[in-house]
Amino acid sequence: MEKFINNAPFALVIVILVIGFVLLIKGADFFVEGSSSVAKRLHVPSIIIGLTIVAMGTSLPETAVSVSASIAGNNELAVSNVVGSNIFNLMVVIGVCAILATVNVAGETIKRDIPLSLICAGLLMLLGIIGLGDKTGMTLGHMDGAIFVGLFAGYIFYMIRIALKANKEGKKVEIEGGSDEEIKLVSVPVSILFIVGGAIAIAVGGDVTVDAASRIASDLGMSQTLIGLTIVSIGTSLPELVTSIVAARKNEVDMALGNAIGSNIFNILMVLGIASVISPISIIRENIIDLCVLVAFTVCVWIFAGTKKKIGRIEGLCMVALYAVYAVYIVIR
Repeated sequence: MEKFINNAPFALVIVILVIGFVLLIKGADFFVEGSSSVAKRLHVPSIIIGLTIVAMGTSLPETAVSVSASIAGNNELAVSNVVGSNIFNLMVVIGVCAILATVNVAGETIKRDIPLSLICAGLLMLLGIIGLGDKTGMTLGHMDGAIFVGLFAGYIFYMIRIALKANKEGKKVEIEGGSDEEIKLVSVPVSILFIVGGAIAIAVGGDVTVDAASRIASDLGMSQTLIGLTIVSIGTSLPELVTSIVAARKNEVDMALGNAIGSNIFNILMVLGIASVISPISIIRENIIDLCVLVAFTVCVWIFAGTKKKIGRIEGLCMVALYAVYAVYIVIR
């Protein structure tokens, strides 16, 4: 496929990139639907399904791209895809939501989730620079990836414990796909078809997206980091943006910030953890700068969220404007 994409006309490569995004997004949807249905048939509580299968599903496109890029030795794309998606989720997805409807912020998001996302970004920067467990610095090696995956498993376990405890106490627990009504039950053969077909679509979509993005970057004289921070990260984050806009129009954006922060934690711990366990990822100076920007933007959102426990239209406009400034910076640097 790589040889075909490299020899194809530029217009066709653009079409192939779009097809790659569609395969990633729809493949993730089918995989999650099939897996959730099987879990439901096995009497797994809806809360656990929502916190694991459904929540992880939003990061499957980024996982496929980063793993494919890591295996292909395209390290710049592997890291920039995750960092770019995190920045886009935080500033544009939440910013647009806040412009359309006030985003109410849960106390747990301010006290637990945002600080945890800051720790994850800081840990990525630290491990990337010093290369803990690896002989060379500026590398996310197998040991670093194992640390991320271990922390991710601990995070999931912690979230499940908290959710089950809250549910037992009769408190309302709002999570993605967490109610029985939202989890579609399909037949076992169809579930298996969805899981297998979704997994194949995700794998092919990740491979195609990386090859097409690399070709586009080469033809336009763009760095792999730039195309990862822009085209690829935005493409894999579009479902979250569309979902948030629909929710905002229905005035149902209370979970928007919590979901975006949770997705950012998943992207660092799960996506880069899996990618670096499979194949070590080199970290470059631009990655460190972009991580500093991610930390700064997260602190900014933390301040916005913490002042009145809500993010309004003015804050939303500021967030989108800050992203626009950042976008201009990464294009001209």
